Amino acid sequence: MTGRLDRQNDNRVSHRILVVDDDPENRLLATDILDDSFEVYSAGTGKEGLDKALHGDWNLIMIDVTLPEIDGFDLMHRIMNDPANADTSIVMITDDDNRELEIRGIEEGATDFIRKPYEPKVLFQRIRHILEYQDLRENLQTEIARQTMVAELRRQKVEHLSDQIIDALAEAVDAKDQYTNGHSRRVARYAKEIARRMGKTPDEQEYIEYMGKLHDIGKIGIPDAIINKRSRLTEEEYQEIQKHPEIGAKILEKISDIPGLAVGAHWHHERYDGSGYPDGIRGKDIPEEARIIGICDAYDAMTSKRTYTTIRPQAEVRAEIVRGIGTQFDPDLALIMLQMIDEDTNYEMKQNI
Repeated sequence: MTGRLDRQNDNRVSHRILVVDDDPENRLLATDILDDSFEVYSAGTGKEGLDKALHGDWNLIMIDVTLPEIDGFDLMHRIMNDPANADTSIVMITDDDNRELEIRGIEEGATDFIRKPYEPKVLFQRIRHILEYQDLRENLQTEIARQTMVAELRRQKVEHLSDQIIDALAEAVDAKDQYTNGHSRRVARYAKEIARRMGKTPDEQEYIEYMGKLHDIGKIGIPDAIINKRSRLTEEEYQEIQKHPEIGAKILEKISDIPGLAVGAHWHHERYDGSGYPDGIRGKDIPEEARIIGICDAYDAMTSKRTYTTIRPQAEVRAEIVRGIGTQFDPDLALIMLQMIDEDTNYEMKQNI
C-alpha cells in the first residue's frame, strides 16, 4: 500500500477501513464517526466481510466478535493468513464485557479490542493512533536506513541517526504510553551522564545517549490496549510486554551500518544476578551499554508518575539503588548513580509534572 498519508480531493486521508458488524446501526455509527477522515466501507456478515477483505486494499479492519456465517475470530484468522493482508491492522469489537474475549483477541493477533456502544471521540482517536503507528512501523526501517547515509553523521565519524529523527522516534514511543511521557529522553540523559563520569569519549557518550532514546522502540509492536491498561496486567499480558526488548532489537539490527545500536534495546531488562529477561544473562556478560541503560531505566521508573505509583521520595529511590547492588545493578554503575543522586540536592532528576 502506498500514499497512506496523502490527502485526497475530499480532504480525507487515504486509509481504507472495513467495518464488519451484523448490526446495521453500529455499522452506520462507526461509519459516521470515521468517514470524515478515512475511507470507510462495511459488511454485515462474516462471509461478506471475508469476501471484501480478500478482494480489497485495506489498512484496518474492524470485526465484531459475533457474526453470522463466519464468527469474528475465525474471520480474523482467515484475513491474517492472507498474504495480501499481512500488514492490515485487525481491531475486534464487541458489546460483551467478558475480559477473556479481549485477552483472546490480543493473544491471537488483534491490534486492539474496542467495546460497544462507541464513544465517538474515543473510537476516532484509537483508530487514528493505530493507523499512525502502523505507518510508523512500515516506514521505520526505510527512514532509519536513509538517515544513516547523511553525510554530516559520517563526517562526525558517528554513524548514528540524526538527533531529529531519533527524538521523533523516542517521542513516538513515549506517546504510545500515556503514563511515561519523556521517559526515553530522561533515560538517555542519565545514561550519557554516567558514560561521562566513566571517562567515555564524547562520541561514546553520544552513542549511549542514542541507545537510551531508542531503548523502548520495541513497544511500537505491543498493542495499545496492553500498554495503556489501567488495571494490573494478567500473566499473559505481562508476557506480551516482555517481548518489547526483542522486538526493538530486531528493528534496530536492520541498521547494518551502525553495529551494536540494538544492544540497549535488547538487554536493558537483564539483571546483574541473571534473573532478568529476555536471555537471563548475568554480570559482565550483559553488555556495558545495556547495564548503563538498565539502571537509568529503573531509576526513571521510580522517579516518574506511573499507572500505579507516583514519584517516590529521593531517599527511598536511593535506598532501592543500594538494595539492588549486585542483584539488579552492576555495583560500579550503582555507585556512580548514587553519586549523581547525592549531588542532586534539589531532587531535579525526576519527571516534571
